[in-house]
Amino acid sequence: MCDLKFEALRMDPFIVKAVQLLLSLSLLIVLHELGHFIPAKLFKTRVEKFFLFFDVKFALFKKKIGGTVYGIGWLPLGGYVKISGMIDESMDKEQMEKPPEPWEFRSKPAWQRLIIMLGGVTVNLVLGFLIYMMIMFVWGKNYVGPDEMPEGFAVAEEFKQYGFKDGDRVLQINGEDLQNSDEVNRYLFMRDVNSITVLHQNGQEEVIEVPENIGEQMWEQGVMLPFVPIQNPVIDSVAPGKVASIAGLQKGDSIISLNEQEIGYWHEARALIQQSENKELELVFKRDNEIKSVMVSPDEEGMLGFAVKRNYEIKNQEYSFVESIKQGFDYGYWTLHDYVAQFKYVFTQKGATQLGGFGAIGDMFPDTWNWKGFWHTTALISIILAFMNILPIPALDGGHVMFLLYEMITGRKPNDKFMEVAQMVGFFILIALVLYANGNDVYRWLFE
Repeated sequence: MCDLKFEALRMDPFIVKAVQLLLSLSLLIVLHELGHFIPAKLFKTRVEKFFLFFDVKFALFKKKIGGTVYGIGWLPLGGYVKISGMIDESMDKEQMEKPPEPWEFRSKPAWQRLIIMLGGVTVNLVLGFLIYMMIMFVWGKNYVGPDEMPEGFAVAEEFKQYGFKDGDRVLQINGEDLQNSDEVNRYLFMRDVNSITVLHQNGQEEVIEVPENIGEQMWEQGVMLPFVPIQNPVIDSVAPGKVASIAGLQKGDSIISLNEQEIGYWHEARALIQQSENKELELVFKRDNEIKSVMVSPDEEGMLGFAVKRNYEIKNQEYSFVESIKQGFDYGYWTLHDYVAQFKYVFTQKGATQLGGFGAIGDMFPDTWNWKGFWHTTALISIILAFMNILPIPALDGGHVMFLLYEMITGRKPNDKFMEVAQMVGFFILIALVLYANGNDVYRWLFE
């Protein structure tokens, strides 16, 4: 019976993603709140509630142990710990109007309150790094080096002006060897890249200088993948319900031409598809030595819904326990760095339209049950939560930290009325962001 249930989960991508999302968020929320709960208890501060998910009006489960009510709410938008004597999302004004008690948050020294507030962010950050270390030790790291990519990269037209050519193999970035050639796009977009050393198909090495603002140019021009591996136009998999599936295309079909233009490599077909502006295309392909043709119209994202066969080799680098600690730390550091680096684009008009909610987060998980993929995504979300929670917005941990630092520097504590208003404003800002992000998910689901 268990095997049948697991098989059903494996076969339904939506359910698999949903289960992984729920499991991941539950783990991260509980550990985040423990980050507040444990130092609060150590400093003898009363914790009234510890909840996974929000218990608006009612809870699915709750039990009082000692002086704390532990429970599970029905609204899976987060979780919380209610600490006595603290102005938080509960907006318990009645408690705050009474004289401070020794066990209350507001009675503790500022440095203790600061540690309590930083606890959740610290746990999420450390957890992300630890998971990456575990991944490196258990699964190692996949990479595609220059030698494993004999055909090299297909280069976007916008990048050929700098001297890059189709078939280039990337050897170095800023003079340092690049183990994983597949990371070149991420380096260009999120990191300070001054030069790229490539090996042209004629065997000549060349150091190519790139503009200092190359990441901003990629964003403005919409060229997020200027380097894509050269691949043969042979279909490897077809997504159910997408354009290719509806048209009857199958795994193993070899694309010959699009709109009477001969196709030698997949990037040539992809360029024609993107230039089509979603208009109907005649796709000629070969199947079992028979030439066939179908009419297809790319979807709103300019996709046909299939993947082509990989003609490059993916290698795996294994690490010892000690090596995995360093590798996991480095991976976690650069993951945080890259997320912070790209965060500025959220405040652009284009970036705002790409914000996503729970649907977008769920899509980050693999559509078949894969523990490596699950832990990889969980580590990423944990680091993102750490960063987002430390932002100086009232109602977030970072907002409380901001006011505590002000108190510690000036020696003056913001009055309770100001804190109540700030908390309420921050709460409405967060609600608006959550509604907007999830609204984007719904819009994309309905119209794209």
